[in-house]
Amino acid sequence: MLREPITDLSQCVEPDRVRREVYTDPQIFELEMRRIHERVWIYCGHESQIPRTGDYYTLQIGRQPMLMVRGSDGKISVLYNRCPHRGNMMVGDRHGNCGEFFRCSYHAWTFHHDGRLKNIPMMESGYSGTRYGRDNPDCSMKRAARVESYRGFVFASLAKDGPSLLEFLGESKVAFDDMCDRAPEGEVEVVPNCFRVIQHSNWKIFLENQLDALHPSVVHQSTGRAAHEVEKQIARKTKKGEVPLSYHMLSAFATVTIDKWDAFQTLNYPHGHCILTGYMGLRPRDPDTLAYDKVMIKAYGKKRFEEIVGVNIHHVLIYPGLSVQSPLQQLRAVRPLGVDRTLTEIWHFRLKGAPEAIYRRSLAYYNLVNSPATLVNADDLENFWKCQQGLSSDGGDWVTFGRHLGRDIEKDGMLATAPNCGTSEAPMRNQMKAWAEYMRG
Repeated sequence: MLREPITDLSQCVEPDRVRREVYTDPQIFELEMRRIHERVWIYCGHESQIPRTGDYYTLQIGRQPMLMVRGSDGKISVLYNRCPHRGNMMVGDRHGNCGEFFRCSYHAWTFHHDGRLKNIPMMESGYSGTRYGRDNPDCSMKRAARVESYRGFVFASLAKDGPSLLEFLGESKVAFDDMCDRAPEGEVEVVPNCFRVIQHSNWKIFLENQLDALHPSVVHQSTGRAAHEVEKQIARKTKKGEVPLSYHMLSAFATVTIDKWDAFQTLNYPHGHCILTGYMGLRPRDPDTLAYDKVMIKAYGKKRFEEIVGVNIHHVLIYPGLSVQSPLQQLRAVRPLGVDRTLTEIWHFRLKGAPEAIYRRSLAYYNLVNSPATLVNADDLENFWKCQQGLSSDGGDWVTFGRHLGRDIEKDGMLATAPNCGTSEAPMRNQMKAWAEYMRG
C-alpha cells in the first residue's frame, strides 16, 4: 500500500522511471481496472472458437466475467456472464454450446443468444403489475457496450464512447494482417488447445517483457546453450549434419546474441502499442518452406507473395492486453486477476490452406516455448515473480527504463529507436506514458 496517497498519479511516472507502487498497490490496481481494462478495446477471442450457433467462450475483461457467443444469424455478441434476476452466472464452463437459447440454472429465466430476454417463468401470474417483463431492458443480459472484429479477431469495449477498433489499433493491426496474409486462403483458425498460466506478478511486468530485446540472450541463455551443445553433437554423428528442427528453435536463444538483437528496431505508437521489427525465419530454404512458397505463389502471385513474406516484424504488443507473434502464429492474451496475479492465455493459429508440415513446425515451436514442460517460459515466470517480490520490498522506490534514453526518433507521433538500439527500453517508456494518460481518466 502507498505510505501516502498520491492524488496526482502522474507523479508515479517520469520519462525514464516509474514508482514501484504502480506494480504493488491494490488501490492503483483497482483504478487500472476502471480506467484502462474496462474502457479500452480488449481481445475476446477468435471467431473460429465459436463456429456454430449457440457456441460460447468465457473470458474476463478487467474484473468483469464475460462470454462471447455466436447467434443464429451468425453474429457474435459479447455479454456479461450474469443473469439479471439474482446474479447467477449464466454459464459455468469455460466454453460450450447453450443450444437454442441461454437458460439460467437457478430459476430458468431464458435469453436469446444476443442477451435479449426470451421468457420468465410465471411471467403473468408472478410478475403482473411489476416492472419486470420483456419491455424492461434491465431484464435482459447486459451487453458489452461495443463489439468489433478485425480479420476474425474479436474485441470488446465496456465503454460506450471512444475510438473505433481500427482507430485504436492503428499501425498495430499489422499483427493480424501479417498472420492472415501468410495463409494461402487469407484466414487463420484457432488451434483448440490453449495454455493458461497464472503468473504471480503484476500484469505490466509481463507486457514490458514482451518487447525487451535484451532479456532473451540473458534469461534464456542456459536453455539455448544446452540445446546448441546437443545440436552440435547430433550434427557430428549424422552424415549430412542434419539436426531436428526443435533443437534449432531452442538454440536460437543462445546463438542470436545481444548485438544481433540490437540490429532490430522498435516502433512505438500512441495508446502504448509497440512493434519489434526483424523477422526471424526458421530454416527459410528447407523443403517444407519451399513447398509452402509454391502454394502461396499459386494463391497470391509472385509479386504479392514477395510482399507478404517480406513483412519485417517479429513481435507486436497491443496495449494493454495482447501480445502477438504473427510469423509464429501465436498470441498471448493478458487477463489481470489481482495486483500480483495475472492470467495469460496462449493461443496458436493454423494458416488455412498451408501445407501440414508448416502447421506442424509452428505448432512444435508453440509447444517448446509455452507448454507446462518448457524451460523457456519457466525462465520468464521465475523472473516475473522475483521482480514482484523485489518491488514489494523497501529496497528502492523506482523502476528504471533508461536504456538508450534520448536516442529515439520521432515521426508523426511514432517513436522509432535509433539504429543499433534494438535493446532500447523505449517500449517500456511508451507503455508507461500511455498508462499515465489512461490513468488521468
